[in-house]
Amino acid sequence: MSTTTFKTNCTRCERLADFLTDVRAEHPDYFGLPVPSFGDPDARLLVVGLAPGMHGANATGRPFTGDYAGVLLYETMHETGFATRPVSEHAEDGLELPDARITNAVRCLPPQNKPVGSEVNNCNSFLAEELASLKPGSVVLALGGIAHKAVVKALGGRQADFKFGHGTEYPLPGGLTLLSSYHCSRYNTQTKRLTADMFHDVFERAKVLLG
Repeated sequence: MSTTTFKTNCTRCERLADFLTDVRAEHPDYFGLPVPSFGDPDARLLVVGLAPGMHGANATGRPFTGDYAGVLLYETMHETGFATRPVSEHAEDGLELPDARITNAVRCLPPQNKPVGSEVNNCNSFLAEELASLKPGSVVLALGGIAHKAVVKALGGRQADFKFGHGTEYPLPGGLTLLSSYHCSRYNTQTKRLTADMFHDVFERAKVLLG
């Protein structure tokens, strides 16, 4: 993977930087910084989430680790061969992601888990660099509409040409494929908008696309 300009001391977004300062004061044992990507540097599957959760990645420093959404994500990645274990406990637990990497559209914890548009835009260059590191034939799996739109923006696409939907699939520049899923959030899974079988099927489709 090519070197990116992302640093864990990034303060591009004043609202998020101020919020993280407050969070670190309240939770001094938390990671409390912009969260880096996690996984195989040469991965052909890039999973793009929304943003770190307060007691998940913001606490552990690893995307989806310690988060309710991460329970289904890592379990599914293990079932489909993209993770060496089904549970992600902490950043030093030895978990590896063969041929997969996880990142977020926004690297900082946002208040109420809701980044504003300018924050998604400020972080978009980091995502663009991440996407540029992928080899032709790679798959980008966007979890949720905001991540989906962030990927399209990072590649200079027209949003109208890439409508979000669960299971949608689009060719991207550079020989990539954009595959999208409903986010594996507590709300989506508890309301059955997203079931474990639906989520599993998306990762199985990613495996087929990767050959």
